[in-house]
Amino acid sequence: MKETAAFINVSAQNELLRVYDSAVYERLRQTLDLPREVILAENLEAHRERLSKASYLFSTWGMPALTEEQIEEYLPNLKAVFYAAGTVQGFARPFLNRGIKVFSAWAANAVPVAEFTVAQIVLSGKGYFQGMRRMEKGGREAFNAYAHSLPCNYQVKIGVLGAGMIGSRVLKMLQGYDFETLAYDPFASDEKLAALGAKRASLEEIFSQCQVISNHIANLPATQKMLRYEHFSKMKKNAVFINTGRGAQVAEEDLARALREEPDRTALLDVTWPEPPEGDSPLLALPNCILSPHIAGSINNEVARMGAYMAEEYEAFSGGRSCRYQVTLDMLETMA
Repeated sequence: MKETAAFINVSAQNELLRVYDSAVYERLRQTLDLPREVILAENLEAHRERLSKASYLFSTWGMPALTEEQIEEYLPNLKAVFYAAGTVQGFARPFLNRGIKVFSAWAANAVPVAEFTVAQIVLSGKGYFQGMRRMEKGGREAFNAYAHSLPCNYQVKIGVLGAGMIGSRVLKMLQGYDFETLAYDPFASDEKLAALGAKRASLEEIFSQCQVISNHIANLPATQKMLRYEHFSKMKKNAVFINTGRGAQVAEEDLARALREEPDRTALLDVTWPEPPEGDSPLLALPNCILSPHIAGSINNEVARMGAYMAEEYEAFSGGRSCRYQVTLDMLETMA
């Protein structure tokens, strides 16, 4: 007899049908009683019978932040939640407190972010981003002059802030280039960094020595606005700061000040705080600050990778095999 499961979300305008595409859905249905209908947080009572039998919940962006009391009342037989997206900070604790397993596809979402980041690092080495803006005003010669002011992509230092899932993947991918990589992460072991080909360094060392600095620090209260003027002002004349992590870690006025003081510096920001930036944000008027609309993470076809990861985790968990992407209460203290 198949076990009961359900899709759940806070909104009818959700990504569940794309994240759990037809191939993944049919894969799950081989062993699960799993209707395509999405149960909304506001309609728990109408689905009480199914929820009371459910062993598993599947969700993505928009997973409801249920209370322990709601979990006890509506989901008495729940074993696990499979979240086909990244951070679980907004909903996981009540489930974990009740002994329910939580799995996240953060590793799947890390793939496009790492790819996007490494592409930006390599293109930054050639001065591509600011060079394109300079070419719009000064022509080919302006771009060429800027590109030739850079050391480019051989034997330069690249700094990675945070060696979690995304930062680690970036470091691993950078091993295929002739870079020297420095990493800042107080929680990563020396063995882990060595395996990733990175040298442990302080924030001060990274900002003062590296040609490109990429932020992947976990988004926690303690990390908000931790990157300040004392760091950005140490950047080399033509260094690049990349942020595909979270905007809250950056003191944006401080970053803007450092960019104004040295126009050859560049910031590539896929995230800001707030997001999108407000109309009076100092970042918007700076020619050496290039903003993209939070596109580094999974979009379009890429979102189905997250559903596939969660299908694999469900199969491993239900089959009594080792799982790769389980989240624990201890992990919530340091992960994004």
